[in-house]
Amino acid sequence: MYDLVVSEKAKGQLKKLPEEARDRIGNALERAKIRPHHFVKRVVGTNYFRLRAGDYRIIQDIKNRELIILVIELGHRRNICK
Repeated sequence: MYDLVVSEKAKGQLKKLPEEARDRIGNALERAKIRPHHFVKRVVGTNYFRLRAGDYRIIQDIKNRELIILVIELGHRRNICK
């Protein structure tokens, strides 16, 4: 199982979201800790991955050698995917 590391930027973005969205994102991250590559897609032009949680996206870096998922940023899909 992978460990989850959340950046300060992502923590601030998470606090601004509605409670329902925070719950959905938390559930998606818990699910991804077991098999992260099954739930993500690569962000075009980068080494990062995106995880979908309803209308929200979580940009993350997966470090397979250390078994770490680093959450870089998150937010509504209209703001994150651009």
